[in-house]
Amino acid sequence: MSSAAIAYRDALRASRPASGEFECALIAGLQKTPKELPCKYFYDTEGSALFDRICELPEYYPTRTETALLRAHADEFAQRIGAKADLIEFGAGSLQKVGYLLEALDTPNAYIPVDISGDYLHQMAAKLRRDHPDLAVRPVIADFTKSLQLPTSGARRVGFFPGSTIGNFTRVEALAFLQRAAKLLRGGGLLIGVDLVKEPSILHAAYNDAAGVTALFNKNILARANRELGADFDVDAFAHYAPYNPAAQRIEMHLISLKRQLVNVAGQTMVFAEGETIHTENSHKYTPESFRALAASAGFEPGAMWCDPDRLFSLHWLAA
Repeated sequence: MSSAAIAYRDALRASRPASGEFECALIAGLQKTPKELPCKYFYDTEGSALFDRICELPEYYPTRTETALLRAHADEFAQRIGAKADLIEFGAGSLQKVGYLLEALDTPNAYIPVDISGDYLHQMAAKLRRDHPDLAVRPVIADFTKSLQLPTSGARRVGFFPGSTIGNFTRVEALAFLQRAAKLLRGGGLLIGVDLVKEPSILHAAYNDAAGVTALFNKNILARANRELGADFDVDAFAHYAPYNPAAQRIEMHLISLKRQLVNVAGQTMVFAEGETIHTENSHKYTPESFRALAASAGFEPGAMWCDPDRLFSLHWLAA
């Protein structure tokens, strides 16, 4: 192994989240009133695989709609990204959508996927290397909602943030992320997917699918606590609940305790009343105007927007 490879390996190890981070977040969240858990902990290996299944569901329009936009406009995106750029994907997951960009790009300098789920990220990165043997793939295991330390090459940096993950943030969190991204990508830009405000029945179906896969995904955060922290959640004693809040323009995902129960987590006993909820995720929806205003306030210059004919989903180019 070369000295450069060793240094890169050590940098990756240093970027891994601390082993007790999930435990601390779980305990802190369950001690709040109302109880809550950060949605980023959905994405261990099992959770990431479940989310991939969600993306294939007939009710879940965001993935297929965004994918169609990426396929149809890949050459336009490539023109804005430019040649020999470092392409940085935030929350890379399965790395499927980026393939449309990589096929269209003119000799990218490197592809840098960033994700908190390390094992899953490395599995997907290895597959991508097989599919693109001439591409430098440099995965970074990190929480992209915090300040990032990325490989430096001197190349122009362009971000890719698909899937409307920006909607999982509160407005304050979204602004903070975009501000950090604007500094990180200065001189380049960001291609970002944004889910749009629409008919509530479409949203309800997307997050309450008939096959129950989203319910499994939501409950997996409890199963993960059992696997990794020795907790004793009775996963079947919680129900998935995902209503649309029209005033806040967001889907809210919860887990509802179906009975009064005691749960042991890392030596502490958590009490759940019957009907008590754990708030696990928000998915905010934007109008094109409200998102462009948010991006501008973060320091980006909003550019072109691409949208499907039914105005379900949008992709935005933001110049940094």
